[in-house]
Amino acid sequence: MPFAGLDLHKKEVEAAILPDHGNQPIRHRFPATNEGILAFAKSHLSKQHQVAVEATTNTWALVRLLQPLVHSVHVSNPVATHAIAKSKVKTDKVDALVLAQLLRSGFLPSVWTPDETTSELRRRCTERANLIHDRVRIKNRIHAILHQHLIPLPAGDLFSEANLAWLAKLTLPAFEQSCLARQLFFLDMIDTEITLFNDDLARHAYHSPEVKLLMTIPGVDFPVAETILSTLGDWTRFPDGDHAASYFGLVPSTYQSGDHCYHGPITKKGKGHARWMLVQAAQHLDKHPGPLGASFRRLQKKKNRNMAVVATARKIVTIAWQMLKNNEPYRYADPKTTQAKMSRLRVRATGERRKGGNPKGEPRPASHGSGNPTRAVPALETVYAKEALPPLQPLAPGESKMLAESGTAGYAAQIRRSYRVPKRKAPPSA
Repeated sequence: MPFAGLDLHKKEVEAAILPDHGNQPIRHRFPATNEGILAFAKSHLSKQHQVAVEATTNTWALVRLLQPLVHSVHVSNPVATHAIAKSKVKTDKVDALVLAQLLRSGFLPSVWTPDETTSELRRRCTERANLIHDRVRIKNRIHAILHQHLIPLPAGDLFSEANLAWLAKLTLPAFEQSCLARQLFFLDMIDTEITLFNDDLARHAYHSPEVKLLMTIPGVDFPVAETILSTLGDWTRFPDGDHAASYFGLVPSTYQSGDHCYHGPITKKGKGHARWMLVQAAQHLDKHPGPLGASFRRLQKKKNRNMAVVATARKIVTIAWQMLKNNEPYRYADPKTTQAKMSRLRVRATGERRKGGNPKGEPRPASHGSGNPTRAVPALETVYAKEALPPLQPLAPGESKMLAESGTAGYAAQIRRSYRVPKRKAPPSA
């Protein structure tokens, strides 16, 4: 079977084809356009060819064009490929030939090729992350303008509704005034775009059972859940949750030689924005009363907060993989928070609001009219049943032991039954 290696660039592609017999490669160079790629494939490739190409920005467009025309397309991991084929002579012709030779010898370190649905979800999650980063840059510019003129910041969030009105009325020198007005205009525009983009993601999440399943993890809302799913793709390709966490680059780097073994910082391989989203999701889990919060607090006391955050982000990935494997929601979610999270998703995706209050025909609670109003918190299984999520499975003996050792057995028992909590009092009027 003939093999071909393609060294892909923005404008051109260098190709090296190894025929069935002999080692003399056939060389071609053609434009990196749809027409140029299709013309090359129809003239020089066939259904018997296997093609290797390195992963880069425009790789997946080339893969979509070539897949129907050749036997298979293998996308190479550029980091691993360069480590294997490191050479002092590096040219486009050498790179293309090395890809073809590694593919023929079976040593090409390839990456998984996502399907079209996963590719689209990855592009959506990446675009949302880009919009968020653009908004952060604009806010930093506004902070810089105020700092340059020694203007103290008002109390609370600078970008709240009241403080945005204060910024709009602020008097500055003419040039800085125009800069501030421009940044406020950009901020309003990008906030609108992020809202529309989140609405679109929410509609996709509402009709995805896997996204709703992952949303039961504390700290994980639909943007984080969709990022996890888009990054994992076909999660069955990972033998366990530890390999999934390694794919996110959330495992320690290791150097071992002889009797010495050193574990250093995390590898930071894989998608950086997916890792960033998981770290953000883990930031506030130190307050969660369940096992995730207990693990966070134990690590924070033993190490430091930053290490506890990253370790908890890794736990989120391993738990997510296990939940997808067992098709079971998270067992230790807070019912009140989870119910509110699912309600927000439903309202954002469909506009449907469910009626609250006491069901018709049922007696009022004993606390009604007593001056101490309370609200009912349903059992976790009731919340999951209303959202059409799979039921919870019985605890394994090892899991019960973990709950007892972490001091969270009481919390785990409480969320399995309904209870009442005091209603939040309204703030006093000014």
